[in-house]
Amino acid sequence: MSTHTISVLVENRHGALSRIAGLFSSRGYNITSLNVAETEDRSVSRMTIVVSGDESILEQVIKQLNRLIDIVKVVDFAGDRTIDRELLLVRVDTSKSTRHEVIELADIFGAKIAGVSARSLTIELTNESRMIDDFIDLIKPYGIKELARTGKIAMARIK
Repeated sequence: MSTHTISVLVENRHGALSRIAGLFSSRGYNITSLNVAETEDRSVSRMTIVVSGDESILEQVIKQLNRLIDIVKVVDFAGDRTIDRELLLVRVDTSKSTRHEVIELADIFGAKIAGVSARSLTIELTNESRMIDDFIDLIKPYGIKELARTGKIAMARIK
């Protein structure tokens, strides 16, 4: 089983997201992350879908995606060089003794302090998914109060 990042350009129409998600679920694919937003053309949105699964079934899903009326273009980034990012917001328990350590970790990863309270810090980090995972692993011992991730967005690198 492998992980795939798929970019889908889709016309902005009611129900398009539902039809696309339904296609994945009917094939037994669990979507790991899904991001949708308008592109430079407001009539078209880009969906970045991350899934894990068998390559032959995924190939069938991509073929069926290309048949949907709302789809403009489907790209499976497997093997392609991409630029990808994810946004993390995480609220971490802090005390007088641990606050400085958490700020140092945030600095090392290039994160920003988005919010401060007497007992916690809210940290904002934009980076590749694996760096987000590494950061979460390092701050977990301090006590994560709340966490939100956007999931991956990606674009192909210019050749």
